[in-house]
Formats: sequence, structure tokens, C-alpha cells
Amino acid sequence: MFSLLLALIYVSFISLGLPDSLLGSAWPQMQESLGVSLSLGGVISFLITASTILSSLVSHQVIQRFGTGAVTMCSVALTALALFGFSLSNSFFALCLWAIPYGLGAGSVDAALNNFVALHCKAKHMSWLHCFWGIGATG
Repeated sequence: MFSLLLALIYVSFISLGLPDSLLGSAWPQMQESLGVSLSLGGVISFLITASTILSSLVSHQVIQRFGTGAVTMCSVALTALALFGFSLSNSFFALCLWAIPYGLGAGSVDAALNNFVALHCKAKHMSWLHCFWGIGATG
């Protein structure tokens, strides 16, 4: 049963890595259709990063209070909702708004699953976990 859970965590890290590289490749087309400067992609990237850092900083308290499973489930839902919001956005401002829950959710999933693997698995699994993130990011 634990092996199945570990496999699910690996797959989660692939899905966590998938959207991380998309903004860079999609932004040139998106900025044209939105009629904004190419440089504004950095603002969206900054908002995602800042939100990820913020959620990572408070993750210990949140995981202590609600548990790894609940934090992961809510964070995955938040991330999925934000990505859906990205797909529906037709303005730069809307993308900026959706970047915040995306970063918050992604940071919480990352911190919760890293914490779980660090506490319950051998060190090699942490390396494999981040290898699977890389697979997602290159996909």
C-alpha cells in the first residue's frame, strides 16, 4: 500500500512540474493576443513565485493543523482551479489574479509532499521525487 502512495506522490510531482515551464513557452503568443508587453510575463512569473514562497513559509503551521492529506487535497484543487482560470482569462489583470492561487497551491503541495517523503521515506526517494518534477517541467 505504501508503494502505491509513493507512486502517487511521484505522479503528483510530474503534474506539479508540468505548468512550470508553460508560461515561458506560451507567453509570446499570449501577450500578443492580450495586447500587452512581452516583459509583463515577468510580473505573472513573479506573482506565482512570491505566492509559492509565501505558502512555503506558512506550510509547517498549516500541515500541523490540518494534516498532509488535507493540505495536499486542497492545494491540488486550488492549483487546478487556478490553471482553469488561466485558460479562461482574457486579460492581463485576470492572469495576475489567477497567478496568486496558483502559486499558493503549488507551494503548499510541494512543501506538504516534500515533508511527507522526508519523514517517511529513505533519502533516495527525495531525489527521485525531484527527478519526477523535472520530467514534468520538461514535458
